[in-house]
Amino acid sequence: MLVTMADSRHIYFGSFIAGVLVTAALTEIYHRYQQSQTSSETSKKSGFKTVNPDDEKLLSSVRHGPPAIVDGVEGCIGNTPLFRIKSLSEETGCEILAKAEFLNGAGGSPKDRVALSMIETAEREGSLRPHSGDVIYEGTSGSTGISLATLARARGYLAHICMPSDQAMEKSDLLLKLGAVVDRVPPAPIVEQGNFVNRARNLARERTASSNNTPNKLSSTSGTQLTTTDPTTEPGAATGRGFFTDQFENAANYAAHFNGTGPEIYAQCGGKLDAFVAGAGTGGTISGVALFLKPRLPDIKIILADPQGSGLYNRVRYGVMFDIKEREGTRRRPQVDTIVEGIGINRQTANFEAGRELIDDAIRVTDAQAMAMARWLVEKDGIFMGSSSAVNCFAAVKTALKLGPGHCIVTVLTDTGARHLSKFWAMAGDVGGTTDTKLEDVLNA
Repeated sequence: MLVTMADSRHIYFGSFIAGVLVTAALTEIYHRYQQSQTSSETSKKSGFKTVNPDDEKLLSSVRHGPPAIVDGVEGCIGNTPLFRIKSLSEETGCEILAKAEFLNGAGGSPKDRVALSMIETAEREGSLRPHSGDVIYEGTSGSTGISLATLARARGYLAHICMPSDQAMEKSDLLLKLGAVVDRVPPAPIVEQGNFVNRARNLARERTASSNNTPNKLSSTSGTQLTTTDPTTEPGAATGRGFFTDQFENAANYAAHFNGTGPEIYAQCGGKLDAFVAGAGTGGTISGVALFLKPRLPDIKIILADPQGSGLYNRVRYGVMFDIKEREGTRRRPQVDTIVEGIGINRQTANFEAGRELIDDAIRVTDAQAMAMARWLVEKDGIFMGSSSAVNCFAAVKTALKLGPGHCIVTVLTDTGARHLSKFWAMAGDVGGTTDTKLEDVLNA
């Protein structure tokens, strides 16, 4: 059979097209193979392990790149930066990274996470009803109260905060500006009803009882919420129940850090870190983060940073809650003998106990060491922090020196020094313009 010139051209052209298509298909297959290999290698290098669906959900909540438009001030909570503290990293040979919790966008501390978690949990359970006149009560040294006062306004509540009278005045001043009722009460042991935590709990109960027993101003047979008048408020003002958030015992506290802070740190470090260092007041931060990180990084060291006078150091080290400064008959107050605010306690809390078994060690930090570290951070890095952040950073340095160069340590910066001017920074003093502090001077303070 004869093949004409035209037939030859058609056959050649068809073969050419087929060859192009086959080449393209093989190229695509090869590229996909390369991508899968690269992805596998990246996963190995990053330290990420195979994660279960719950992990994937939590890790997917970590924001990357510019933030999207969020709904209200609540949307500004979480996904805080993790940054390298240059001076401490260079001095120790380790990467000392700070979780910038002071950049949470409601109350400016990690307590934003806790406050939002407790409020949302109470709303789901029906204990709080927005715009119903319900009042949120809490006993706090300051930061939780500030976060609660901010979010209470944002979500349709009022806040009533009870705090020890020896806390920095700028905290209660800020609470008043946020529209909260503030009770500054004399320091007292937790076993006494005058203790700031017990007072908040009792006031919440009294308000709820008053709301339940006061005759209704408006009645309804349609099943809608009845409105009552509270005799302690302005005439005609709507009154609701009292809700005691109970930050020391409320599991929504450590859950906020298990669901948020822990996954963020894990993702930001690429799953590679050697130690997490944090103080404990309620214990929610260290427990929540430890509960998330430890199962995924079994070799990680969880280190408690504890101020002088606190019993938590001995609780971790020796299994007993006792400090020589707190021995029976010497003092009658629940706060530890320190100028550090926000961390340190001499009783067990549900939030601390939730993660206590995962804490590997504790480091005690004196007031002098905390003040020296606070001045160092300003002098060397321009970082102006409060007392608990200084304690965390001091303990992070001690951890780095113990582990040796080449390790990665993450700690927490909780709030700025602006909330500690009248007490901690008044004693720490001015940094000065020509100082040249050595790290060994800080460690030996």
